[in-house]
Amino acid sequence: MTGLDSVYRQDDGHVLIELNLSSVSQLFNSFDPAPFHEKELDSYAEKYIVDVVSDFPRRTKFRIIVYLPDAVATTKEAQDIPKAIRRHFEYRALIQNHKYRDRSVYGKFTIIVGLTFLAIAIIASNAVAEHFPDSPTAQLIATALMVAGWVAMWEPVTVHLYQLWPIIQQRRLYERISAMDIEVLPHSCSTSQENLQACLLKR
Repeated sequence: MTGLDSVYRQDDGHVLIELNLSSVSQLFNSFDPAPFHEKELDSYAEKYIVDVVSDFPRRTKFRIIVYLPDAVATTKEAQDIPKAIRRHFEYRALIQNHKYRDRSVYGKFTIIVGLTFLAIAIIASNAVAEHFPDSPTAQLIATALMVAGWVAMWEPVTVHLYQLWPIIQQRRLYERISAMDIEVLPHSCSTSQENLQACLLKR
């Protein structure tokens, strides 16, 4: 294996995103008062998962494995971790979806405003140029109106070409993570590749 593939362990064609924790609470934002299933992930845990997935090609398969102390890994709270992680990233995807809709509406509004202003600027520019063909000042004003009209199109172009696509990509990323296989295993399973495969086979 070379490159990124050599940094992460793999199993059955899946790149493993492994989180070694000392307690269940370590995975979540301690300041979030929401019930367990709805708690936000700790920002460092979320960033780590997102960064790993972002570094690999889109078609790469992943499996998230959370390691806990042996006595903790079998508790109900620990076994509910996969559901909590999925809900967290489903919520993140939902936020991106709302952001996309809001930005899309704004983009359509800017197109209407931009095209209207551009049309007015072109008409005004042509009128000034035609009525004062020999005046350098009038020609300068006509050019300024034309430039102002095209500048008004900058915002709608920026929204549709450079702002909407990153939101779509982020939403898809969160959706991918929310659909991943997630396992909770005791720390003893992480000591070697053989132990890990044996633990996964028992699941």
